[in-house]
Amino acid sequence: MNCVFCKIVNKEIPADIVYEDDNYLAFKDINPKAPIHILIIPKKHIESFHLIDDKEDLRLVEWLINVARRIVKELDLNGCQLHMNSGKDHWQEVMHIHLHLLSWWATPVKW
Repeated sequence: MNCVFCKIVNKEIPADIVYEDDNYLAFKDINPKAPIHILIIPKKHIESFHLIDDKEDLRLVEWLINVARRIVKELDLNGCQLHMNSGKDHWQEVMHIHLHLLSWWATPVKW
């Protein structure tokens, strides 16, 4: 598979990882749009939100929000913006489902 996020999951490409468990990986975006810009992905390759047709995959995607909540608490952020693109026509650049977590303020930033 030629998916850059799968290569990050498999440790073939380095990433600045901020969270990892058996099913999820979160890492800093290499082209951040905010002072804190983290990508949260399921380790299982799921191409896009609008293409999900499996209940197990849907559960994995639903839990992306829980991972985001954990990161917000761990970094002591005072809020965040969550964003997901679905499909090339809707600005999804990497065809592996991912949730953007962006924040402009933290108290304090724990990088």
